[in-house]
Amino acid sequence: MARRNRDVSTRDGVAAGALLRRLFDAALAAADPARAVAGHLPSPVSGRTVVVGAGKASAAMARAFETHWPGSLAGLVVTRRGHTVPCQRIEIVEASHPVPDAAGEGAARRILDLADSLGRDDQLVCLISGGGSALLALPAPGLTLADKQSVTRALLRSGATIGEINTVRKHLSAIKGGRLAAAAAPATVVTLAISDVPGDDPAVIASGPTVPDPTSFADAQAVLAKYRIQKPAAVIAHVAAAAAETPKPGDPIFERCRFELIASPQQALAAAADAALASGVTPIVLSDRIEGEARDVALVHAAIAQQLRAGEFRIGHDSVALPAVLLSGGETTVTVRGGGRGGRNTEFLLALAAALDGTPGISAIACDTDGIDGTEDNAGAIVYPDSVARAAKAGIAVREALARNDGYGFFAALGDLVTTSPTLTNVNDFRAILVTG
Repeated sequence: MARRNRDVSTRDGVAAGALLRRLFDAALAAADPARAVAGHLPSPVSGRTVVVGAGKASAAMARAFETHWPGSLAGLVVTRRGHTVPCQRIEIVEASHPVPDAAGEGAARRILDLADSLGRDDQLVCLISGGGSALLALPAPGLTLADKQSVTRALLRSGATIGEINTVRKHLSAIKGGRLAAAAAPATVVTLAISDVPGDDPAVIASGPTVPDPTSFADAQAVLAKYRIQKPAAVIAHVAAAAAETPKPGDPIFERCRFELIASPQQALAAAADAALASGVTPIVLSDRIEGEARDVALVHAAIAQQLRAGEFRIGHDSVALPAVLLSGGETTVTVRGGGRGGRNTEFLLALAAALDGTPGISAIACDTDGIDGTEDNAGAIVYPDSVARAAKAGIAVREALARNDGYGFFAALGDLVTTSPTLTNVNDFRAILVTG
């Protein structure tokens, strides 16, 4: 493969950082709800069309829907605070994420009531995106919002995967795990979804409020046992009782339901790959569904990057020429042990920086495509070959920061946080490791 370096300098960190930001911007553009929704409008029905939804992108999806919908329309969607956009016919409610609050509970109850009011000639359009699980916070009978808040905090700190977390959420909910579709039956239900989960499983995206749930109370109980979550007592008792299982595949309530994936992590990575090619950089898309501890995932990425830099990364008979960029997505996890600040993307970059230890010619960006890494005000950060050395001069040791889970503090001190404000979309994490030589 011929060497291409039209837009990259091996010695210019500014150029490397600018290229990494362009790749991230290309990924975001590919997941723009305005573009995604417009091409997937359902057909009108003889009765009412009601729009509901939940997620970090749901308000932007709602505005796109009502902009292009030709007929009468009403509805309500709930989004994370700070992620709202003005709509004319669809009400927008803001609520807390990732720990649910009363605003989300109230919105979920109203959404369930809207669905329950529909008849056979009506249509429910459900706009779903990442974050919907926390925002549709309607506890199952016998549970309280405080119960859900407690178990959510425990799961978020445990290192559980999003699939495991949502297995529990579905079995503590009166609306998730297909229960919204059950309330809407026999109306037509059309779900338009932007995926933020590895593998794009409809039953995991926002905990699948309108699709069959293949998991069980026994699965939820196993997750709680695996991570040694033993309270609140009401949650443990509810899961053990398994009194009202979620609707399963084959249930007739789903006969008039249709699910459409309108934007995904793979589409975002493909757009970033095209942008890399346009800049003379060879893209290598590793996967859009990487899970695991952020620091462990970083070690694997660091090893691949060093293999690439050494000229020993082969595709068929050819070694990949530099410059090249490793692209990946998915949703890593962090088992919180320290008292620092940061999310899974800065945790990944901390571990990557420690593993690379100043290796020349390797820079990286890792960001959450919703613009919020964890609960902080940054989307992520950028690592440069001199990041560890610059931090050391400031009296900050990278491995100590990693032990404290303090990715935010480390990159803030270097001035290398990536701040976008809410992007109004969400196709999960975006990682790009640029290797220039």
